[in-house]
Amino acid sequence: MSKKEAAKKLIRLFGDMNIIGVLHSILIETSKYIIIILFAVYTWYCFTVFLGSNSDKKEKIYNKQKRIMYIIHFICSLVLFLNSLDYKIIAYYFIQLAFLIIVGKIYPYVYNGMSKIILNNMLMLITTGFIMLERLGEKYIVKQMVFAAAICFASLFIPFLIEKFEYFDKFGWGYAVIGIVMLALVFVIGEEKYGAKNWIVIGNFALQPSEFVKIVFVFFVAALLSYPAGFKHIVKVSVFAAVHVLILVAEKDLGAALIFYITYIIILFIASSNTFYLAAGLGGGAAAAFIAGQLFTHVQTRVTAWRDPWSYIDTAGYQVAHSLFAIGTGGWSGMGLGGGMPGAIPVAESDFIFSAICEELGAFFGLCLIFVEISCFIMFINISLKMQRKFYKLTALGLSIEYIFQVFLTIGGVIKFIPSTGVTLPLVSYGGSSVISTVILFSIIQGMYVLNGVKEDGYGKEPKSRRKKKDAQGA
Repeated sequence: MSKKEAAKKLIRLFGDMNIIGVLHSILIETSKYIIIILFAVYTWYCFTVFLGSNSDKKEKIYNKQKRIMYIIHFICSLVLFLNSLDYKIIAYYFIQLAFLIIVGKIYPYVYNGMSKIILNNMLMLITTGFIMLERLGEKYIVKQMVFAAAICFASLFIPFLIEKFEYFDKFGWGYAVIGIVMLALVFVIGEEKYGAKNWIVIGNFALQPSEFVKIVFVFFVAALLSYPAGFKHIVKVSVFAAVHVLILVAEKDLGAALIFYITYIIILFIASSNTFYLAAGLGGGAAAAFIAGQLFTHVQTRVTAWRDPWSYIDTAGYQVAHSLFAIGTGGWSGMGLGGGMPGAIPVAESDFIFSAICEELGAFFGLCLIFVEISCFIMFINISLKMQRKFYKLTALGLSIEYIFQVFLTIGGVIKFIPSTGVTLPLVSYGGSSVISTVILFSIIQGMYVLNGVKEDGYGKEPKSRRKKKDAQGA
């Protein structure tokens, strides 16, 4: 081959590479706008589906949401594959697609009469987590898929358990003891991560007891406050609730401590209808926060980082500053999936995953994600209001408060609205404990909703055992 021919071949090669690069850039740029538009439509349906009373129309909207979710999942997986040309991504895509289809088909059958908007939102949030964790690294996505699949399968038995054991409200003090023991267990066999000693590590599996105790905690409070009681009884319940919070403070798990405390105050206020308890609780919480800021150096560090992360960008403000950099870099439309540097964000897979989402998919996508979370909360509260038994009502309320307050703490921390508390974004962040506990939370509310015999918008039926009981009574 002559030098001239070799030069022409080289030019053609570089020309082809340039075309490929241009096409790749166009793909990333175009896909991000398509994803944003689709997710905006999905979010719009979350709030407009209840306008009117046409059940067939609502069913069509639920199906449209599922189709949008599948399309977003496909586009994101395609972009991730073209970015890396890693054929494992194709395998992950089909495994995740099978998971979404199977759960979407089986859950309405098992949870007969369930809220379909909550199911769609749960799967949409899990899908968003899959996409971002796959982007961040293979070591995250594999475990997350296993955790999600395992708990969704196990949650199929929750309606059966709730229906068979109708006396969950009789074991209030037992829940309190179980919760305290589980939290205190970390002092014996626990390990410290990110400044908080709140993990139990068994081999390659790390367990965060507080994620599961928060569900037990709501059962404890709801059971003991679901019937009229005097001031002395409330004092006793408050003491045991305070023990939960103090253990978490001692573990330096301040995010969980805040979630437990706020949840208790709101359940107490709703159960008693006494504004004094609400005012005293909020005042006591403010005083405790001030004292904690004076006593604990890690609290002082987080407050310092919140006030002025830029002056301490190499030390206390490192996480918050990089989070803000990422969100600012992404802007409203994002850098495109694969176009940013989410790996530069500290703990991007868990505490700061919202920053990674905003960097690559855009702040508009992040805003829609917040509205989807709010949609879940509104539905939870709606379900709580429809409950007939006070225990169910308070349990659904408590789990709803835990959920939305955790969302507030996570997103508020990464955007510098409040000091960072080190909690995860439910169903989106990496972590077996977080995903498992949140799916259980969703499933308990759905299970109680079904058992309560409330029909959602004319859909569904009551559990078979209850229908048989009514038939026997001539109902």
